[in-house]
Amino acid sequence: MTVEQNVLQQHSQKHQQTLLNQLREVTGTTDVQLLQQALQVSNGDLAEAVAYLTEKNAKSPQQDETTYYQTSQVSNDRYISVGSQADSNVIDLTGDDKDDLQRAIALSLAESNRAFRETGITDEEQAISRVLEASIAENKASLKRTHTEVWSDSPNPHDRKRIDNCPVGLKNVGNTCWFSAVIQSLFNLLEFQRLVLNYSPPARVHELPRNQKEHRNLPFMQELRTLFSLMVGSKRKYVDPSRAVEILKDAFKSSESQQQDVSEFTHKLLDWLEDAFQMKAEEDGDEDKPKNPMVELFYGRFLAVGVLEGKKFENTEMFGQYPLQVNGFKDLHECLEAAMIEGEIESLHSAENSARSGQEHWFTELPPVLTFELSRFEFNQALGRPEKIHNKLEFPSMLFMDRYMDRNREITRIKREEIRRLKEHLTLLQQRLERYLSYGSGPKRFPLADVLQYAMEFASSKPVCTSPVEDIDSSAPPGGTTGLQLPPPSSAEQDSSASAESSGSGSGSASGTAAQQQRAPVHKPFTQSRLPPDLPMHPAPRHITEEELRVLEGCLHRWRSEVEKDTRDLQESIKRILRTIELMYSDKSMMQVPYRLHAVLVHEGQANAGHYWAYIYDPHQRCWMKYNDIAVTKSSWEELVRDSFGGYRNASAYCLMYINDKKPFLIEEDFDKETGQVLSGMDKLPPDLKQYVKGDNELFDKEIVEWNALQARKAQQEKLAFAAAAAAAAAAASTASSASSPQPMSIDCSPPDNAALQQDPEYMEQPSPTSDSKHLQEDTERAISRASAEQEERSPEALLNAALKLEYARLVRFAQEDTPPGKDYRLHHVIVYFLQNQAPKKILERTLLTQFADRNLAFDERCKSIMNVARAKLDLIKAEEVNMDEYEIWHQDYRNFRETTIFMITGLELFHKTNYVEALIYLIYSYQYNKELLSKGAYRGHDEEFLGHYRRDCLLKLNEQAAAMFESGEEPEVTTGLGIMNELVVPCIPLLLLHDTERDLLAVEDMRNRWCSYLGQEMDSNLQEKLTDFLPKLLDCSTEIKSFHDPPKVPAHSTLELCERFGRIMTTLCKVANHGR
Repeated sequence: MTVEQNVLQQHSQKHQQTLLNQLREVTGTTDVQLLQQALQVSNGDLAEAVAYLTEKNAKSPQQDETTYYQTSQVSNDRYISVGSQADSNVIDLTGDDKDDLQRAIALSLAESNRAFRETGITDEEQAISRVLEASIAENKASLKRTHTEVWSDSPNPHDRKRIDNCPVGLKNVGNTCWFSAVIQSLFNLLEFQRLVLNYSPPARVHELPRNQKEHRNLPFMQELRTLFSLMVGSKRKYVDPSRAVEILKDAFKSSESQQQDVSEFTHKLLDWLEDAFQMKAEEDGDEDKPKNPMVELFYGRFLAVGVLEGKKFENTEMFGQYPLQVNGFKDLHECLEAAMIEGEIESLHSAENSARSGQEHWFTELPPVLTFELSRFEFNQALGRPEKIHNKLEFPSMLFMDRYMDRNREITRIKREEIRRLKEHLTLLQQRLERYLSYGSGPKRFPLADVLQYAMEFASSKPVCTSPVEDIDSSAPPGGTTGLQLPPPSSAEQDSSASAESSGSGSGSASGTAAQQQRAPVHKPFTQSRLPPDLPMHPAPRHITEEELRVLEGCLHRWRSEVEKDTRDLQESIKRILRTIELMYSDKSMMQVPYRLHAVLVHEGQANAGHYWAYIYDPHQRCWMKYNDIAVTKSSWEELVRDSFGGYRNASAYCLMYINDKKPFLIEEDFDKETGQVLSGMDKLPPDLKQYVKGDNELFDKEIVEWNALQARKAQQEKLAFAAAAAAAAAAASTASSASSPQPMSIDCSPPDNAALQQDPEYMEQPSPTSDSKHLQEDTERAISRASAEQEERSPEALLNAALKLEYARLVRFAQEDTPPGKDYRLHHVIVYFLQNQAPKKILERTLLTQFADRNLAFDERCKSIMNVARAKLDLIKAEEVNMDEYEIWHQDYRNFRETTIFMITGLELFHKTNYVEALIYLIYSYQYNKELLSKGAYRGHDEEFLGHYRRDCLLKLNEQAAAMFESGEEPEVTTGLGIMNELVVPCIPLLLLHDTERDLLAVEDMRNRWCSYLGQEMDSNLQEKLTDFLPKLLDCSTEIKSFHDPPKVPAHSTLELCERFGRIMTTLCKVANHGR
């Protein structure tokens, strides 16, 4: 990520920065606030600003004499070594001589120009270098950090392996998302890709470069080729562009650490490429003006036709990226129309001379790649900082440029005039419609048709003969809402009332009847569905005759019909005009220059901080792809619209790249000249780059082999350790059995190869009577007791069958019942979970038999005999009858469900105790595990929305805590708060963005806005530095899951304990929710 500035702010800020630098050089003042104050007072006049500062310095209190001379001596020692020439350039500004002031300003400007002549580097280029230096510094600093950073590579190379032919991402090496967005957009122009890959430097590249441009551009061009070759043929999921960024950084020299708008970087990047290709074209071409492929690809021409003080002129100009203003426009065509016309141009269309000035732009030649810069930033002079424009701006996927071409000038002017006339008519119709829809002279206005309807309803209401206040008894106001409040009843009255009520309705006591008659009905607006019958629904006229009512109703009916007809006519006329304007350029003659949208570069954040990514159309897969640093994913037009149009969150497009749809070579793959097959992958690369990529892939393959060997060694060590532990346990068991008396062998012997399959889940059978096995044992013995009472035949097999039916019927009832808030019957028994998820019948039968085959039942002869029959039945089940792999999968899913529940319960308990730091880990993992369960079925896990709510709420709580700590300004608090954000909140944001639910997106937006609100606020420089370092991580929109804490270890829980904890926390949360409502 990076901190960027926009095009509009860039010009204003650059001018202001130039003035500040000149003031600083002329006056020696280093206080930035004082310099800005001088510029504001002087309205940008440099001479007045210098005079203001010198006057202010003269009025300032004099330093202590001793201190002054000490300071002066240090200064002299510093500059004497330069030589006597330094003294000759010193100008005294303390006097009133204006010539000296002008000389000082001229000297400052001359010094600035001299620096440019010596270095060949402009201020604009120096500003670009600052963002590069900041990026490299951030990357180097990240290598020194000991804690895990967001952009750290996964140690597992399989996580970094490219899948099939998925596009390769670019690693963010520290505030370089702007680089990734621009480079990916250009790389996916296959014609541009071919030009870069097949570029060969001039023959004199090995000689000493003649000028600064060659020294800068040729190494960068070589590095760009290398980067593109890796993006074509690498086996890595993403590649590191550090060397290309290093080349850019080394091309400029600057000691400051500021950042530049990314569109300016794009300008300069194309300039550098143009220079590199120009050198090659001049060497290869025999023509006077050799063609430059960069110019042919990205640059067009327009004709400026205008009038200046009554004199007409025409000029042809070249353009690359065409700037468009966003503020005040709803779509791209409106922006273009406004950009093509400047000033008042009525005199262009008439033969009369006019003093008015203005001009029109008409494209004479459009480039194959047409790029629009959308200026979404403006500099707020009052606040002294840039602000982002979040207005919605629509743009089409197919743009027809015919109306802006010079050859269609006359037709377009006619159509524009027609549109202007239609819009004037449209404005009149909309004004008239507004009078119908907002009728009235006061602050509140209503549709006129509704006003007439209300008047008709009032007139038609039943007349009343009394005043609205005469029928109210002031001594007993209804409902106690008016009048004086009665004192509370005395204890004697309360006793009397209680005795009267206890006498019952059948007694017919006079005191009870009287109390009922005196009690006024109370209207409860939130609990009653309608008003009491004695309360009139509407006010009504008191005196109206039948004749008056008949005439009035006739008039109101007629007027309302007329108003509704007029409203409909106006609305239909407005629709017709809008449709006519929309179709004005839809005839075939104005659809001959089609441009298809190729890429959209998006910025999310505020003016001073944000993140960049790109949407690029893949014509071969016919879908949009999202390039977000290392993450490259399939997307859709709907997602692009949501993120790019603006007006939703803080994301919007700042650059649109269209390509000529009639020039397919821009996106067509190369073909093999001999076979005619499409060249792809390594076949596209020249021999030198093919060898380079091959070497890098071999290094990556070696890394994978080493990783696999390391993991195999670890697995072998774990296996040996497990075998050693098992041997020790077996030896201990053998010693214990030999010391005890010999036990008779069990009658149910299983084949050795089936021994592992007969091990049943821990919640079904326990080696010792634990609380969990006791729970199952009680259920089983209860079923056996009921079967014994109901069954006449007493044989063990008959009792087992009867008990199985009773237990199964009980569990089916649980599975079919509506679950109360504090219970989940799936936790009570695995069979309930299986039933709700439609497990196969054989899985159910074996699981239920396993319950009755538990050895812990063998406490009396009856249970022992039933247990033996159940175990014998298990042995008789053939392998082909029950798929044991499927059986194990179902039980593993249930174990996962129980474990997820433990994570959820623990997280909710910690959340309720406001221990949000620990709660977050459990809630994050419970949500992720639960989502995996729900992917197999709706009843496999818990309510996803419920878990998502608490996960989201926990993150918001932590964000608030961390922000409060940051606001305190105390070093330990600030460090702790940023630690919470970096280690907990920031790694979780991709989890919220990944699933793209509206509430999660709003939560992420709230968290980001909270921290972005600190931008521009007064704060300590140390805090400002930490905020600048932290914000890019928070604003990263990548959905790539970064490093996170390992899941905590959770202890095993008995069924009883698990159900009790679940019930307690759910009941508590329900109470809290009800209290909150």
